[in-house]
Amino acid sequence: MNRMQPPLMLSICIATFRRADYIAETLDSIIPQLTDQVELIVVDGASPDHTPDVLARYVERCPRVRYVREAINSGIDPDYDRAVSYARGEYCWLMTDDDLLVEGAVREVLARLGTNDLVVVNAEVRNKDLRRPLRTSMLSSMQDASFDDAERLFVETTAYLSFIGGVVVRRAWWLERQRERYYGTLFVHVGALFQSPPIARAAVIGRPLIVIRFGNAMWSARSFEIWMFKWPELVWSFEHFSREARAAVTAQLPFRSFKQLIWFRAIGGYSMDEYRRFLGTRGNARYRLAASAIARLPGRIANFCCAAYYFMHADKSRSGMELYDLARSIHSTWFARRVDAMRRSS
Repeated sequence: MNRMQPPLMLSICIATFRRADYIAETLDSIIPQLTDQVELIVVDGASPDHTPDVLARYVERCPRVRYVREAINSGIDPDYDRAVSYARGEYCWLMTDDDLLVEGAVREVLARLGTNDLVVVNAEVRNKDLRRPLRTSMLSSMQDASFDDAERLFVETTAYLSFIGGVVVRRAWWLERQRERYYGTLFVHVGALFQSPPIARAAVIGRPLIVIRFGNAMWSARSFEIWMFKWPELVWSFEHFSREARAAVTAQLPFRSFKQLIWFRAIGGYSMDEYRRFLGTRGNARYRLAASAIARLPGRIANFCCAAYYFMHADKSRSGMELYDLARSIHSTWFARRVDAMRRSS
């Protein structure tokens, strides 16, 4: 007689595209943590690199790994949604394809399932080769917490949850939500979690269980469009939350801030191309004049000014990511690199 297999409690769901050089390290951090209660699903959005060859080696060695290769690339939002639909676990962890789980992460998440519809998993941030810590905690607190108030959950976690890897959600609950309306936002998970009625029964694991590989995002070239338009439009679409709650997550029109424009100029994300595409017909003549002047400002001057600000004013424990961005920008100056090195050695 065959022994009855225990039910799957958790499916770790990865949507990947063109990450053959990184995904093996991710899988190596996850697979040793798989148990009879946990499976790993990788949905490949038709990667043109050698991702299939990499995954084939893992599928052959580990029966708890499933690999699904899509015929075409539909984008990150549909691919994560499909990964959840393919899953067999009661919960789905929407993990990324180039970051790592720390030892014991799966065991700690499993211990928090059962009574919550959502578990938010904290992360630390390292540089692209993972050798240098940039931020020890993405959440403001490293204490465990429980939430039964959706607006409080929204205020305290949404900025972090722009990173999809921190989401562990009950699969049945996810499948009942509207998801396709959020395809193309790049944040389908945030739409699923916080549409009306928003998720309420949630827990936060304060200890960072994920290591984020900072500076490796596929969408870096679109950062201005994403953070100035797509992200705030999504956050402010949740009209069942108060204006104060939404403003605590992001400004409704962040592109109106000249400080934001200078920052994106400093890291190479804002130029006359972005001005003409996104800002040339917005606001009054005075705003457009200032916005175009910033777009024409020499990037190295903007980079120097931002580095000087972080040198004089910023919280050194929270500014590692920003200084790293400035130091590796196409407009990077000796001063930005020096300030970044000083922060690294402090």
